[in-house]
Amino acid sequence: MDRLELFARLLLEENQKQNLISRTSEDSLWLRHMADSAQLLAHVPRETVGPWLDLGTGAGFPGVVISALRPEMPVVLVESRSRRVEFLKRVCARLELENCEVKGVRLEVVEPFEARVISARAFAPLPKLLNLSAPFSTRATTYLLPKGRSAAQECSELPKKRRAMFHVKHSVTDAEAGIIIGTGG
Repeated sequence: MDRLELFARLLLEENQKQNLISRTSEDSLWLRHMADSAQLLAHVPRETVGPWLDLGTGAGFPGVVISALRPEMPVVLVESRSRRVEFLKRVCARLELENCEVKGVRLEVVEPFEARVISARAFAPLPKLLNLSAPFSTRATTYLLPKGRSAAQECSELPKKRRAMFHVKHSVTDAEAGIIIGTGG
């Protein structure tokens, strides 16, 4: 919790300099961003050792939260915007997140590795996200994709074969939001 509290302080300070989260969500930071990120762990067996790949991590959601809560799991944050990359590197250093690596490039240039978990929050439409993340996905990969209100629709628009690999769970932090959960392969 100490790490998450420090993360929250650093995020709110930095949000005055660059738009990491909307100003209106600052008051609901713990529910809207922290708990929303942490709930993803309920879908990953405790014995999962990673690595966890977080695409377009932005302000560090869910990747920094996951890294803080599961210090034994390697977490790779991919973010291409340089100011956010600088912020994420400072956060990882201040929180002493030795398990967290920040890749400050576009996903297309990251050297592929076998990710055990792939998460993305507001990264890209589902078909594009799946195509871009394919080099990191195996049959053992779990996808955890908070998609808000569009989750069911995005999932239903996948081709039948791909659609069978995914299902939607309701978010515990927002009754109208969904998380697309699936396996790679």
